[in-house]
Amino acid sequence: MTMVPAGSGPTTGPTVLRMLLGGQLRRLRESAGVTREGAGWEIRSSESKISRMELGRVGFKERDVADLLTLYGVKDADEREALLKLARDANSPGWWHRYGDVLPSWFQSYLGLEAAAALIRTYEVQFVPGLLQTADYARAVVLLGHAKADPDELDRRVGLRMQRQELLHRAEPPQLWAVVDEAALRRPIGGPEVMRGQITALIEATRSPHVRLQVIPFDAGGHAAAGGAFTILRFGDQDLPDIVYIEQLTSALYLDKREDLDFYALAMERLCVEAEPPERTPEILRRLLAERYPD
Repeated sequence: MTMVPAGSGPTTGPTVLRMLLGGQLRRLRESAGVTREGAGWEIRSSESKISRMELGRVGFKERDVADLLTLYGVKDADEREALLKLARDANSPGWWHRYGDVLPSWFQSYLGLEAAAALIRTYEVQFVPGLLQTADYARAVVLLGHAKADPDELDRRVGLRMQRQELLHRAEPPQLWAVVDEAALRRPIGGPEVMRGQITALIEATRSPHVRLQVIPFDAGGHAAAGGAFTILRFGDQDLPDIVYIEQLTSALYLDKREDLDFYALAMERLCVEAEPPERTPEILRRLLAERYPD
């Protein structure tokens, strides 16, 4: 079995560590010929709990991992310690933990995945992607859903979004490939001054070698992603599957089944073909700036 050391790089967060550990436990269980029901009984739990553990969707008790390793016949001391350390590290809170008062639990999982992704491909129809928003634009977006929030709460929500963007400035940032509908760029979120600053920031972002930005113009007509915004996350570790993230008003969907991944990957490829090519994006943004948000 290929061992993945805990903390195997500066971008590894607790969400991905849980996924890695869960995948390794699943492979060990299958190699040992143990059913999920049998594994659940061993740790005084249920088959569904084992399923959630193997998908990395719950935390790990070190005692449970130790009992499962014994059940699966893992006797080598170094291998056991590596997996137990992975369990300990997987329970460490991410940087977003301190924003728990303004952060829904279903979004915490996304932040962990985003922080560990090697490639982030996203399509947006209503707003500029969160990783490319200015602070003023982010505040205007936050106000749409939290109009009655006090100033301190608004500051924390905007601060959370700005903190997310730090991943684009680290030593080994992920590749961000965003496709944005023209409607998102013309919708005056926060007013003309805010939009002027936001469009200017997008022009600057296109100069980064790690950011690819495409615009789908109105005259493209209908397109492959008529169903709405979505994000595809890809990770550097081959043991981790791609994940499709679809945000809803009060929850989110995380899709990792092959047929779902293939469907959304094809939709994203079609979007990239239907959109203007990336090299035209600065020109499109400058024209929009002059036409709609002049000084």
